[in-house]
Order: sequence, then structure tokens, then C-alpha cells
Amino acid sequence: MFKESITPKELEALEYASFPGKIIVIDAVGAEFNRAITYLRAQKIIGFDTETRPTFTPSQPRYNVSLLQLSGPDKAFLFRVNKLGMHRRLCNLLASNKVVKVGAAIHDDIRGLQKLNDFKAAGFVDLQKIGCEWGIRDKAVKKMTAIILGFRISKTQQLSNWEAETLSESQCKYAATDAWVCREMYIKLMNSEKNPLPVDTE
Repeated sequence: MFKESITPKELEALEYASFPGKIIVIDAVGAEFNRAITYLRAQKIIGFDTETRPTFTPSQPRYNVSLLQLSGPDKAFLFRVNKLGMHRRLCNLLASNKVVKVGAAIHDDIRGLQKLNDFKAAGFVDLQKIGCEWGIRDKAVKKMTAIILGFRISKTQQLSNWEAETLSESQCKYAATDAWVCREMYIKLMNSEKNPLPVDTE
């Protein structure tokens, strides 16, 4: 059974963890891109997330999605869609029912990617929508990760420039971790007994 929610104090007591595998940044279509698609298509479940360059004033134009992160168990791919666009093979992967894509609050992420190239999303799971089936009330990825996986993740890079010429090592680690934990949480939930929240208090 999982806790319904976690306090800031409980969160602070947990150790930090991040994606332990290989992180590959892809900013052009080529051999590396093809290998990434082949690897991801071979997975049953992958973690999904996107990053967008933040805007800090209302007058600033909003940016399109900068980065698409897709993670397997040991490799995470960071597709710089601001440079390579939404290639049809990426769209086909996100439209495939054969690979489960797990994220959190995925609606806006998918919409942002569809602006770059229209596709029909399929095979997606939103952790924020299913958490309540295991008695989890918290919706933030950081809190859900703590409750389900028992560690905390850093959010310090969230508002960094995702359209920088070169992504820093800490940006790459952050982006890969966000996608990877979604995959890990889903697998843990699937192997745990459900304990739904009461319907009237959700």
C-alpha cells in the first residue's frame, strides 16, 4: 500500500536519485536517430516527457516544445525537436499502441508536439489520472516519485533554457530522469495491489 500524500519534511528526508543509464542527445536525423527509434520500438513500456523553454513575462511569446524525452530501462533519448522537428518516425512511435508511453499531465505535452507535426496519440498512460486507483492523492511528479519509488528527484533545471546551443550535463540528467521515473512508477504500480481512494473525496 502507498501513502496518500507526502509532507515536505518526509520528502526532504529521502535520498536523491537520477537516471542511472546512458543518456543520448539527438539533434539531427541520422544513424543515431535510427538506432534510438529501433531501441524504443523494441520496448514494451517507455517513459515520456517534454521540456519547453520558459517565458518569464506575459509579453514574451510562448515557445514551442524544445525537447522530447523517451526512456527505456537503461537508455534515455533526448530529442531536440526545436532543431530536428517532429520526424514522422517519432510521430509513428507516439501513435503506436504496441509501445506504452507513460508520463504525467501528458495532455499539454502531446498537444505541444502535435503543433510541430500532427499525429494521433495512442498507447499513452497518465500517472496523474491513475494514481488514485492505488490510493495516491498527490499529483506532482516529485511527490509521486517519493511515494511510489521512495526517493526524490531534483527539479532545479526545470526553468532552464531548453533551447541553449548545448544542453548542460545537469539539464540532460534532469530531462532523462523525469521520463525514466514515469516508466519506473508505472511498472511498480502494475506490480502492486490497487487500493482506490474513496470516490467522493477524490
